[in-house]
Formats: sequence, C-alpha cells, structure tokens
Amino acid sequence: MPPYAILTLAILAEVIGTSAMKASQGFTRLGPSVVVVLGYCAAFYLLARVLDTIPVGIAYAIWAAGGTILVTLVAWIIYDQRPDGFAIIGMALIIAGVLVINLLSKTSTH
Repeated sequence: MPPYAILTLAILAEVIGTSAMKASQGFTRLGPSVVVVLGYCAAFYLLARVLDTIPVGIAYAIWAAGGTILVTLVAWIIYDQRPDGFAIIGMALIIAGVLVINLLSKTSTH
C-alpha cells in the first residue's frame, strides 16, 4: 500500500479514537473507551509504518493537521461544536504550514 494511503488510514483511525473520547465520558463507558484505545493503537501503528518512507516531521505534520481538521468537522457534525472564525483561521494556518513544509522545505526530501 502506498505510504500516503497508510498515513490517511492513520489519520482516520486517530479521528475515530479522538471522536469516541468524548462519548467515553472520561472512560466510564466501555464501548466508546474500547474504540478510543483501538483507534489510537491503529493510528500509532500505521503512523509508525510510514516513517520508513516519509520523513518523521512531514508525516507528523500531515497527521496532526489532518486529524485536527477532521476532528473539528466531526465535533461540529456530531456534537454541534461549531468552530468560530478564529478556529477556521487557525485551521487555515495549519494547512498553510503543512503546504509550506511539503512544497518548499528541504525537509520533505530524503
């Protein structure tokens, strides 16, 4: 499987785990708590797998940015936690930072 596809799966697993965290109510509900643990285990395993081919700084920047933005969207849809203008600006800056790292930085090359 291509490394960026694995990284995408890592992001999705992290988003699932993080989204279930609120539903776990401080790990007092078994079902959502299991989803949190499994989601994070899968996310870290998949993230570790891509580090042989994608530099760690690049992989982590994409993983963190993708997770942040998707968790914000999930929280808006599921928990009605609508991001305000500053949150949207912040997410745009995160995306800009990842783009700068990937497109302009020499870090993105091996």
